[in-house]
Amino acid sequence: MEDHLQAIVTLFSLVNPMVCAMMFTGLTAGRTGAQRVSDATRAILTIAVVLTIAALAGARILDIFGIPLDVFSVAGGIVLSFIGFTMLSGSRSDNAPDPATQNPDPSAAGAALAPMILFAASPGTITGVITIAAAHSRRGIPLPALTGICVVLAITWVLLLLVARRSKSPKGPSLAHDMVTRYMGLIVIAMGIKFALTGYKAFMTG
Repeated sequence: MEDHLQAIVTLFSLVNPMVCAMMFTGLTAGRTGAQRVSDATRAILTIAVVLTIAALAGARILDIFGIPLDVFSVAGGIVLSFIGFTMLSGSRSDNAPDPATQNPDPSAAGAALAPMILFAASPGTITGVITIAAAHSRRGIPLPALTGICVVLAITWVLLLLVARRSKSPKGPSLAHDMVTRYMGLIVIAMGIKFALTGYKAFMTG
């Protein structure tokens, strides 16, 4: 039981459901409430697939390609920082489509939510999942890691649904949404730099 609680607390801090909800608010500006509910569910399922694969086979996949966890953290941190710079530039808000003519294209919604998905399933989160799975696997099944993924993503999904249902009309992105997106971009940059520096330090000392 203690292993499960530790996994939940660790993944909660890495996924950070509150930050995901704030990012979701800015990234889905201009979409209707029903579309945002669908976006939230699709994003959570995508994150769940990524983290579950990391728990069950993440270490093996990295071993096949000869990639240490530290190097993976550096590369992922750089990618995450690049995404943060894109959000900080405000290109998503500046080019937001007109809600009156907006087509609820699932692929377009997935592209818009990519920053939030990559934040929740970041290199730090994947590394944490792999570490928990390696430390607490019984008979080859990482139950604490899988339990932590289910609980944390369920909490995140509920928060995203609450944010999605607050949309009363398909209004365009406001100044508040734009500021939230830019601020979240700054946080994503900081997280990416942290992952990269932590991985670099561990690789050099190892």
